Amino acid sequence: MDAIECIKTRMSIRKFKPEPVPLNVLMEVIDAAKWSPSYKNSQPWEALIVSGEKKEALSKILLELLEKGVEPCPDIPEPPVWPPAVDARIACLFKTRCEIFGVDLNSPEIKKKSKAANFSFYGAPHGIFLFQDGALNEWSILDIGMFAQSLMLAAHALGLGTVPQAFLTDYAPHVKKCLDIPETKRLVLGLSIGYPDMTSKANKFRPDRIETKEIVRVI
Repeated sequence: MDAIECIKTRMSIRKFKPEPVPLNVLMEVIDAAKWSPSYKNSQPWEALIVSGEKKEALSKILLELLEKGVEPCPDIPEPPVWPPAVDARIACLFKTRCEIFGVDLNSPEIKKKSKAANFSFYGAPHGIFLFQDGALNEWSILDIGMFAQSLMLAAHALGLGTVPQAFLTDYAPHVKKCLDIPETKRLVLGLSIGYPDMTSKANKFRPDRIETKEIVRVI
């Protein structure tokens, strides 16, 4: 597929087939993503692919923390408030998902189930964690965001599915300890990756985007 089609057809996958992806294919995805732009060509990204027993062990740790009600401690905190326009888009998404799936996404019980699904990697055979040196500033977070987008597009082009997951950074110290990531590193994002199960209801819904004229001005 061409680049425009790849961008427009990529979607977040929340149900995966159990079959593992060959390591050479996962490495091809990372190899493509490394060509992302970065400030002064600093390339401030590091990636860790986790699979098999180690992934299951990490999942168990995260689920136990969730069950115990341990307060999240991400390296990058969730925004306490959203600007009105952004908040309205989030509210619209929640309303639509509530109507389609018949659940209240603001319910504490549903929020807990959602986190549990995240911590189980949505059934994906692999997870990818993106991190960087904690001394780097906001520019480097922007750079790793572009790396993440390139990674997801490369995966989509190769027939794989991904979903970026902020929740996978909720317990950053525990993730870093389990995966032997130095404490000096900033955990920016976790992703699930694998072959998408497009028969699942979870993958039938794809959010719309706002009209282009709402986000651009021409002077």
